[in-house]
Amino acid sequence: MDFTVKAAVTLKKGAAKSLKAGGLWIYDNEIDTIMGSVEDGELVRVKDFDGYVLGTGFLNRKSRLTVRMLTREKDTEITEAFLEKRVRAAWEYRKKTVDTGSCRLIFGEADFLPGLVVDKFSDVCVVQSLALGMERLKPVILEALKRVLAEDGIVLRGIYERSDAKVREQEGMERMKGFLSEPFDTEVEIVENGVRYLVDVADGQKTGFFLDQKYNRLAVQRLCQDAEVLDCFTHTGSFALNAGLAGAKQVLGVDASETAVAQAEKNAALNGLSDRVSFRCADVFELLPELVQNGKQYDVVILDPPAFTKSRSSVKNAAKGYREINRRGFSLVKDGGYLCTCSCSHFMTPELFSETLAQAARDAHVRLRQVEYRTQAPDHPILWSADESYYLKFYIFQVCKSF
Repeated sequence: MDFTVKAAVTLKKGAAKSLKAGGLWIYDNEIDTIMGSVEDGELVRVKDFDGYVLGTGFLNRKSRLTVRMLTREKDTEITEAFLEKRVRAAWEYRKKTVDTGSCRLIFGEADFLPGLVVDKFSDVCVVQSLALGMERLKPVILEALKRVLAEDGIVLRGIYERSDAKVREQEGMERMKGFLSEPFDTEVEIVENGVRYLVDVADGQKTGFFLDQKYNRLAVQRLCQDAEVLDCFTHTGSFALNAGLAGAKQVLGVDASETAVAQAEKNAALNGLSDRVSFRCADVFELLPELVQNGKQYDVVILDPPAFTKSRSSVKNAAKGYREINRRGFSLVKDGGYLCTCSCSHFMTPELFSETLAQAARDAHVRLRQVEYRTQAPDHPILWSADESYYLKFYIFQVCKSF
């Protein structure tokens, strides 16, 4: 593969403050000149307005996010050995910080491999490539990944691509999905926190399973013994099954997707929990008011909604949505019971999310005792100075109604 740096990008004077503070992105309006013959997706040297070398990244003039940095070291060359070193560092970090049976092996910018996500589900990897430059480097990185895992005795059964996110179109790329190895059964069984799941890596949401809530699900377990639990936006049943495994008397999981509910029911059967954990296909926004009106009360309510906003422009409407479901959620919790609630939108900042929850509590006429504040699992590391890597906010509250 050609790793030759064929061009130099020079920044405008005073531009790229986020880059200089430790970020990895350069936007089109921060660039003064591009000197040299270079195709989109190829490597470029990045220089400040005065010629000082800031590092090397890959270019895409089709994207407003025009350069993604691979290194900040001016003398470091991008080679196969460099990319393997990045992969090895990512794997060594996971071995120290999480259960690696199933985990996110590479988390884009937070692992200094911008635009690339790799999830490991048992002996299968699922790849998502979201940047043109990373698309070119992907074959080299995947070969390095196989070598690094093999050193620990892990032989991958297969690799599946889920580069079918709409954001690829902003990079001028088509959406893609399919096998990057010999075909294999794409329903993969994993075990997390003692719970067994069947993960549909071909047709499940994103890469098939949301690994970022791994330890938040574990934290919820200790609240659920002998409890009646409501799990909203259950997807394939992960929080509901953790509650059931922890000894809940009865669990109801709710999701608007019939496909997700069918998968959740299979997962409940796989764990021998079908007698205590059931699922219902319904719109949570319609169901919660109905449950409130019927006077239903639960020991534990879990709210794990999808991102209500994927842009700054829609944050205000998203806050209304979060306030509404949490107000209803608070009303459904018994006095002294618990509400677990989260936001997975980067644009819903921790401060705004906290304010929204406080307003919802006032509207529901309850007081909150904070048990825990948590974020995403460590295999989704939060890279300071790369704000987009910090997206999951997770609260556990005790809900006090009589005081």
